[in-house]
Amino acid sequence: MNIDQAKVRREGLRWYLILALYNARPEQVCENVVQMTMRAIYPDVTPLEVRQQLDYLEDRELVKLRKEPSGRWWADLTRIGTDVAEYTVDVEPGIARPEKYWG
Repeated sequence: MNIDQAKVRREGLRWYLILALYNARPEQVCENVVQMTMRAIYPDVTPLEVRQQLDYLEDRELVKLRKEPSGRWWADLTRIGTDVAEYTVDVEPGIARPEKYWG
């Protein structure tokens, strides 16, 4: 069985980004803080990798991004992103949310 490590990493990073933004609510989070948080999980994560996955989550309407003219990004969960983090809605493929094991 071949495991696509890049896919596993991408989808896991997306889930951890959702959790990081969920735990920062109700505040928006600067990408630098998000980057440092993701480095605790993936020590070799790059700023581009974080931006790519935040952009993906924005396309899925799970995250709102505010891109400043200076180049800095700020992120916040949408209502749907919050519901995904709280397990109140199903999640489509592309995000490695663990199965709910509690009742």
